Amino acid sequence: MTTLSLERFLPYRLSRISNAVSLEFRTVYGAHHDLTVPEWRVLTTLGQFNEMSAKAIGAHSSMHKTKVSRAVRALEERRWLKRRESDADRREEILTLTTLGRHAYTELVPRALAFEERILAALGPEAGKLIASLDKLERLFRV
Repeated sequence: MTTLSLERFLPYRLSRISNAVSLEFRTVYGAHHDLTVPEWRVLTTLGQFNEMSAKAIGAHSSMHKTKVSRAVRALEERRWLKRRESDADRREEILTLTTLGRHAYTELVPRALAFEERILAALGPEAGKLIASLDKLERLFRV
């Protein structure tokens, strides 16, 4: 009978690494602003694209609509984002960051980029190969 060594099984390793990186990265945005992962993703997506519907945020950030909805509500309660009716579809709302939300975003971006740079620096010359492999995996799984 063939056995599977879980600790060497690629899907399991990718999952473990993803969880570990996410947990460590939470120290960047969680400690200073007490954000959840979905709140961070909504904030960052709006910071990147300026305005977007909740549905589009979910598609872009690979989040279920329930998580997006809760994150939007939490950021709205903080007065970090605002809603307006879509001109194209009255059933849809367009979300944008407020001045407070934009301030939080601009404060967090350098920390996020520094976190990424620490990982890439630790990988050294192998970083480029990892990025290329991730690009291939994203194409393979249509991410």
